[in-house]
Amino acid sequence: MADLVHTHVLDIDGDVVTKRYVDGKEGAAEREWRALTLLAEHAPGLTPRPIAFEDGVVRMTRIDGVPLRGLAAGEAPLTAMAEALTRLYEAVPPGVLAAVPVRPWQVEAVTGQVMEWLAAWRPRGPEADRAAEEGLRWLAGWRPGESGVRPAFGAGDGNLANFLWDGVRVRIVDFEDSGRSDLAFELAELSEHVSMWVDGEVEIADRFELSGPQARRLRDCRRLQSLVWLFLLSHDSPRNPPGTFDRQVDRVLRSLGA
Repeated sequence: MADLVHTHVLDIDGDVVTKRYVDGKEGAAEREWRALTLLAEHAPGLTPRPIAFEDGVVRMTRIDGVPLRGLAAGEAPLTAMAEALTRLYEAVPPGVLAAVPVRPWQVEAVTGQVMEWLAAWRPRGPEADRAAEEGLRWLAGWRPGESGVRPAFGAGDGNLANFLWDGVRVRIVDFEDSGRSDLAFELAELSEHVSMWVDGEVEIADRFELSGPQARRLRDCRRLQSLVWLFLLSHDSPRNPPGTFDRQVDRVLRSLGA
């Protein structure tokens, strides 16, 4: 069978998944293949096993499991998810990780894009407009710097649907935006993704022990990611329940203390 999913088509034949990239997203297939091969070596069993790669097509093994998005996740799935993320972030040895390209849309690029979005904000109501104004004011004074950076291998996609629970463990799929990153930024992207709260609050970052600088970087990166979703959710979409945008406005204002 085939399923068109944004940037790619998935063909599933028994235990083999073929992922064909269809939108010309530069480097996506290569990043997926690099991630699968690295993690097969350094964290076997965490992800699909790579089979073959050629001309924008990645073949991998199929893994069983139920996506955590929309699942009434209890303690066992969340504990397993934290364990899977810990393996992911720490799997690639420092010397190897240093040679991995930085993942797309790292903190500087995201900051620049969000500032452009907010500067061109169109009125959406008093509270939404206030959230945009407060966000732009905060961004104008924020400099992420290097404080709290802890290198990590990042998947580059915080969607809870990419975490598959088989009743025992959680495994991870979808690495088209993966690469070298830092722990706080990855946790922030995951924590603020709409899938983590729209169906019921899922908090994962508090399962990681962070130093003071790392915790502050996480807080600020979460503010940044909440502003990403303020813009993305400002466009009405049937993919999310009614009221999702208003909830995001409230999340942004609370995160900024406004």
